[in-house]
Amino acid sequence: MNRSRPPLTGRTLHSRNTRRLNLVRRRVELKEATVPLTREDVVALSERLNEPDWLREKRLAAWELAESIPMPTTRDEPWRRTDIRSLNWDEAMHLADAGDVSLGDVPAELYRPLIGDRQGGLLVFANGKLVHSELADEIADQGVIFADLATAAMEYPELLQRLMMTEAVLPDEGKFAALHAALWTHGVLVYVPRNVHVEYPLHSVEYAPGLQMTATHVLVVLEEGASATYLHESASPTQEHQILHLGATELLVRDNADLRYVALQNWGENVYNFGHQRGRVGRDGKLDWVVGEMGCRLGKVFQTLELDGDGSWGRMSGLYFVHGRQHLDLDTQQNHHALRTTSDLLFKGALKGHSRVVWQGMIVVDPGAQQTDGFQANRNLLLDRHSRADSIPGLEIQANDVRCTHAATVGRLDDNEIFYLMSRGISREEATKLIVQGFFDPVMQRIPFEEVRERLWASIESKLDAPS
Repeated sequence: MNRSRPPLTGRTLHSRNTRRLNLVRRRVELKEATVPLTREDVVALSERLNEPDWLREKRLAAWELAESIPMPTTRDEPWRRTDIRSLNWDEAMHLADAGDVSLGDVPAELYRPLIGDRQGGLLVFANGKLVHSELADEIADQGVIFADLATAAMEYPELLQRLMMTEAVLPDEGKFAALHAALWTHGVLVYVPRNVHVEYPLHSVEYAPGLQMTATHVLVVLEEGASATYLHESASPTQEHQILHLGATELLVRDNADLRYVALQNWGENVYNFGHQRGRVGRDGKLDWVVGEMGCRLGKVFQTLELDGDGSWGRMSGLYFVHGRQHLDLDTQQNHHALRTTSDLLFKGALKGHSRVVWQGMIVVDPGAQQTDGFQANRNLLLDRHSRADSIPGLEIQANDVRCTHAATVGRLDDNEIFYLMSRGISREEATKLIVQGFFDPVMQRIPFEEVRERLWASIESKLDAPS
């Protein structure tokens, strides 16, 4: 019997084409996800930085781990809304020496004194190279360490071996955490001894005018009863070539310690920024954590607060303004592990052009974390019809004596507010600026430095004035 093949229907053709397309996509993903470095590059980096053997071994162990972890794709739930296939690894992962750079290559407004004419401490990096370092004598005399990591590795090796990527951010948290552990290029150690109160703020600045990839590590340790305020800023000009930044931040706040930490990034819009950040707070400790996300072409940052001790308190505040085709994905977590812990999160952002923001937030309460008070809110203001914000709050409660709530909004400019201001003789452009300024003000006021607030607002204004 002659059995002819059944005719191809539209559904069959669609199914076959879909399978072929998925296969092609998978091949493209595998091709584009190849990291263009080797174990020998890790060794060369360590040798260039003149590191001790123990640190080189830590890097190599992290490199082996990084090679074993697959590159994240949109099939992974935390990355489902962020596609990194536009990253050109060969172009962006250029691991090179900082070159001939100096303090003169860094914009002066980035490192002016934060309060009056006094600097508690200042570290300035250009292309990952330390170009300026100072610490007030009265602070140094208290035993405070404020140093770049290259210096800390030589002068305080026991401290780094014990604390760096052992308690907060761990190399096995993901592909980019492992790559960071293997390839970090520079960073800062802040160490405040027990019961020491740092009167003046500490300030670090990194500016990247070159084409090298950078990987910044910030490690802050406040021993029991200590207190400090610390601001870290990162920025770069926008250039044509893609550049990769791998960041990690570790904040260790011991029992009854109090840390105010502000981190502002304004990377150029050619930078792909991936980061892991974690703060741990001990018994009756306090962490007031403010982040500003203004720059980069594409960013994915995991930010986690761990309330480990009874009575610990943490506040997470964030603001962002994206425009053009910027894509920002913020993944926050508030983990309550002990009795009477409190967390409060407020992230506010404005979007313009074809930009997109993803915020995914989760409050987790362990079974024994009774009398927990947890709150999270994410507010988004869309300034153009093409911009998009995905706001995804979540709760995971395993205790029965808690108060946990969340809120999320995505909205556009209120025409009635615009009309009211214009009826008072204010132009539409100025009315928009006033509304945006008022929208951000609750978070802005949590930044304790007026000049930094003014600089941040100037960055927002420049995006408001730019074409969509």
